[in-house]
Amino acid sequence: MPNAQIVETLRTKYLALANDLDERGRRRWAATEAMAIGHGGIVAVATATGLSDRTVRNGIQELRHPTPLIASRQRRTGGGRKRLEQQDQRLVEAVECLVEPTERGDPQSPLRWTCKSLTNLQKELKQQGHQVGRTKVSEILKELGYSLQGNRKTREGKDHPERDRQFHHINKRVKAYRNGRRPAISVDTKKKEVLGQKANKGQEYRPKGEPLAVDTHDFPDKKLGKAVPYGVYDITRNEAGVSVGISSDTAEFAVEAIRRWWHQLGQSRYKKSYRLLITADSGGSNGHRNRLWKLELQRLADETGMKIEVCHYPPGTSKWNKIEHRLFCHITRNWRGVPLETHQVVVNLVSSTRTEEGLEVHCWLDSNTYQTGRKVTDAQMSSVKLKRNAFQGDWNYEIQPHRESTTR
Repeated sequence: MPNAQIVETLRTKYLALANDLDERGRRRWAATEAMAIGHGGIVAVATATGLSDRTVRNGIQELRHPTPLIASRQRRTGGGRKRLEQQDQRLVEAVECLVEPTERGDPQSPLRWTCKSLTNLQKELKQQGHQVGRTKVSEILKELGYSLQGNRKTREGKDHPERDRQFHHINKRVKAYRNGRRPAISVDTKKKEVLGQKANKGQEYRPKGEPLAVDTHDFPDKKLGKAVPYGVYDITRNEAGVSVGISSDTAEFAVEAIRRWWHQLGQSRYKKSYRLLITADSGGSNGHRNRLWKLELQRLADETGMKIEVCHYPPGTSKWNKIEHRLFCHITRNWRGVPLETHQVVVNLVSSTRTEEGLEVHCWLDSNTYQTGRKVTDAQMSSVKLKRNAFQGDWNYEIQPHRESTTR
């Protein structure tokens, strides 16, 4: 054991100097004192200061073999253990590949969360040859924007037996299009908004005691109408086009929004593509049973010469559509606390939506009026050149143009 008087003296000196020394200064002061004491000096200094004996030994090594060190650095370049992500450069990709196929998300939250536990993820990663612990897996998931959450009672009915396989199928098709540099989009209608001086959830900064006055009731104003935002999200480019309609959310309106996205954005970004992948919900204006949706897609396919492949999410899983938590939640956050007075205000707020991850949003007003209740006859439906996929053909199908594009 080191001499108690020596330890106490060292402790007094260290406490007087500690706040004025940086890491390098403390290390080298401790080394100087240990060398002055001689035998037993390392143990005495470590006991008095709380520094590890390894730190004291490193300081002695630096003093005996001095190496030029930049004033702003505490250690030599390259000092310290390398991050596991640097040692195993495929680790992050492996983690995301495990959670991406069953990705879930709340449309009102930017968070993404996975139903796989850290322990199971760690086991699967180790089976793939990645030496990683649960803590590191948790850190990577957090950096990627995932968090583990509990259940919430929001669903009704039973899961479709092919639900998980459909998730994997969609994920596989999106990756194929991404690798082939072809457009893959996620589409859906955002919640319709009543226009006027209506209360909008959320808060924004204003002079203290001067909240913005809005109508007491949220009854629709027939003159101002409503806004119907339909989003088209480019999964690969993290870019979106939003059509703000003034009438009804119909299949004709939905396909017109896709058409506008293609002419405004998609065509210039995917000049050589002759295929388009659409991922959509199973219901609403782009539902898999909507005959008008397929008829209008046929018209779009004929106009562009592209084969249009469609993959629908299983019933009851609309919240997991990528557009919900990669676009719509950010639009909602961007216009929180702001009354949506006119269609132009909606267009401006949607267009100004941005994220640190690089999301870019373009928006335009669709002033057309779309008729509800349009019926598609059997003769019209027979004109649709529809090719069903061998797996769940009702959810996965392809609309082929009557005259294919010569661009390949």
